[in-house]
Amino acid sequence: MSSQATPTNAATLGDEGFMAAADLRAYMTEMSMANVSQELQAMDRAEKARAELMKSLAEPVKLTPEFVSALIKRLTSSIRTAALRGETEMMVMRFPNQLCTDKGRAINNAEEGWPDTLTGRPRQAYEFWREHLRPQGYGLSSMIIEWPGGLPGDVGLFLNWKSAKA
Repeated sequence: MSSQATPTNAATLGDEGFMAAADLRAYMTEMSMANVSQELQAMDRAEKARAELMKSLAEPVKLTPEFVSALIKRLTSSIRTAALRGETEMMVMRFPNQLCTDKGRAINNAEEGWPDTLTGRPRQAYEFWREHLRPQGYGLSSMIIEWPGGLPGDVGLFLNWKSAKA
């Protein structure tokens, strides 16, 4: 028997079919394109979800007594949980910087009038703090918490209960 491979055996390696290098490269290209396509679809879905979030957060909620009561209960529970962990601050809202009239510039620069730039639900959250939580000794701060591509992104509102001496 000859040790040379016959054309029938050339495409077989062991019990498995053996792919030519050109076929393997084509397969790799197809897989890469499929992965890119999936990533683009995921980015598209994320962008649509972000647009829906923006639309939702731009619209103020109706502050009925029931809504306020439920909100206070949720906040109280979250604050207690954070305090039990030894924390003195928690993020109470995250929102896109487009919900600020200046895209978050005043917040980023810690300007005194930053609350005046808030719109929609972030503005309501600030007003809720001012009316209900500040009189109880809670503080509120804000900061840019995400920097996509080095530019200001999402804003976080932080409720705190630090001592005045801290």
